[in-house]
Amino acid sequence: MKANCWTGRNSVEVQDVPDPSILNNRDAIVKITSTAICGSDLHLLDGYVPTMEKGDIMGHEFMGEVVEVGPGISDGKLRVGDRVVVPFPIACGACASCRAELYSCCENTNPNAGISEKFFGHPTAGIYGYSHLTGGFAGGQAEYARVVLADANALKIESDLTDEQVLFLSDILPTGYMGADMCDIQEGDVVAVWGAGPVGQFAMDSARVLGAEKVIAIDKEPYRLDMAAAQGYTTINFEDTDVRSALLELTGGRGPDKCIDAVGMEATHGASHVHLYDRAKQAVRSETDRPHALRQAILSCRSGGVVSVIGVYGGVIDKFPAGAWMNRSLTLRTGQCHVHKYMKPLLGLIERGKLDPTRIITHRLPLTEAPTGYDLFKNKKDHCEKVVLKP
Repeated sequence: MKANCWTGRNSVEVQDVPDPSILNNRDAIVKITSTAICGSDLHLLDGYVPTMEKGDIMGHEFMGEVVEVGPGISDGKLRVGDRVVVPFPIACGACASCRAELYSCCENTNPNAGISEKFFGHPTAGIYGYSHLTGGFAGGQAEYARVVLADANALKIESDLTDEQVLFLSDILPTGYMGADMCDIQEGDVVAVWGAGPVGQFAMDSARVLGAEKVIAIDKEPYRLDMAAAQGYTTINFEDTDVRSALLELTGGRGPDKCIDAVGMEATHGASHVHLYDRAKQAVRSETDRPHALRQAILSCRSGGVVSVIGVYGGVIDKFPAGAWMNRSLTLRTGQCHVHKYMKPLLGLIERGKLDPTRIITHRLPLTEAPTGYDLFKNKKDHCEKVVLKP
């Protein structure tokens, strides 16, 4: 089969690879009908996530048709011909974390738990196409994929919704929604979102659905800010505006009630000297991540507010404003998305017309052009916001 493979830093290539097979009696094989390039994939491309190996199949946002099921899966759970969306974290459905709906912290699905534990203190769940740190599982930017423990990790789509309406239930729509959900949004709240990429756009949509009075989008790319403005959100371009000052002005001097970091480890800063400081720290391996958005969110949030972090961080950061966090009674919430928890409720919102995930799609390409898609997305060419690939 054809698959998009990591071939080195800043390099991916569509290659012929062996077809997947069932390894566990609860596995299934899915013929992929749609897959996508995620902002998190760029962290792999850029070399910020360790343990990638040449030939690893990329991609953790995918859906398709079940073509084979393991003998341990009953007909009532999953059968050949079912149309499914696959969540990016792999959950066993039975451990303490899964029972608590902390699916991305599953204790049983990462075969490289020892490596993960050394990085994070405790192991995390397996993730498709996201390095050997998260299990080394083959990803979904391919013609076929093995769905691990499929009876716990595949959402059946039984309506006539298109692939593009439901594909993002695999990751970025639940991630954006979880970012807003962790904010505990109350009537009248002002919510600021750092990052107007796909996850940031969905965090904004979710904040509005959950009752925010005003949503503010912070980014530097005019086309992303225009996309947010078209939805009625207030926008701030951090390249020509001091973000904290603008937020204070928009909130009567108090700051936003809730702040969402939808950027993560590769943030940039409007002030070149600040940006260069963190790039230099990365270059000498004194920090792994650039936490500009996180610092700014903490310093901008009103006292007693909530800072919700859904942008991916992978290691250590410098100059974390712990004093502001502690002395101003801020609540900091974060996590890789517990996708399984949100898939069915969000599917219902899509069916009722409350959310339109298709609004962020700007580019549709065949799988064979995946490297072009990565180039467009990483370098923000042609106003690229989201790339969907078709095998």
